[in-house]
Amino acid sequence: MNIQLRRGASVWLREGKFLVGALFLLGLGSFNAKAEAWREALRQMPLISGPVVLDQSNCAPVILNSFCSNATVKALIFMPGATDELYFFKRIKVAVTNAQPSVLDAMAALTNQSPLRVTFQSPFVLLYSGEDVLPLDYTIKHERTQKKLMRAKPLAHVESLDRDWSHLLRLIKNQVPAVLIPYEGTIGSWHFYRHTFAGWNLTPWEVLEAAALAGKTKFTVVRNGVVFEVDPRMGELPDLNRTPGP
Repeated sequence: MNIQLRRGASVWLREGKFLVGALFLLGLGSFNAKAEAWREALRQMPLISGPVVLDQSNCAPVILNSFCSNATVKALIFMPGATDELYFFKRIKVAVTNAQPSVLDAMAALTNQSPLRVTFQSPFVLLYSGEDVLPLDYTIKHERTQKKLMRAKPLAHVESLDRDWSHLLRLIKNQVPAVLIPYEGTIGSWHFYRHTFAGWNLTPWEVLEAAALAGKTKFTVVRNGVVFEVDPRMGELPDLNRTPGP
């Protein structure tokens, strides 16, 4: 009896290992498929400039104006570390040399020739640097308001190119079914980063997520409103000795 149990356990263990291995491979395949999907979406978007040297004068407008509506990536966002590299440190100078370059080719050039990094945080592609903290920080104090924002009519297209909070509010406030605080023109937003992102068919909730990622802010959902404030979290300190290039 004991021998049979041990043999049974051995067979179960072998089968269990096979099952775990198969599930792992299936999960890895799913992960790889998702990773390839966002890259393929960007690969299908021609870079409007053609071959180009991207720097602080043209990088964001070329990439955001090349970003098209698609089924996988709903927004392309320059996080604050990326905009620091562009406009404050001015260390972005990368050559996109493909004969018919795509947005994906521009992403590859930026990550290979500058301190910038790129990742997909569904449904967003994020351009960022080591100083950025990627996970959003938000608090839900009124779930019905959150659900209303998630279910409301999507915004067909939003593009904010190095714009402050007041300008962003003017773009979105009439299409977001909640009061957004700080109000336009008030001092509460003076320390927010300027927002650089483009999105297609974003729900109002996703627009607020994109704004927080671009503006280095966190937010709290209250009854019929959303309150934004500065996110104090900080990643790596920028390496100021690094110059543009690999």
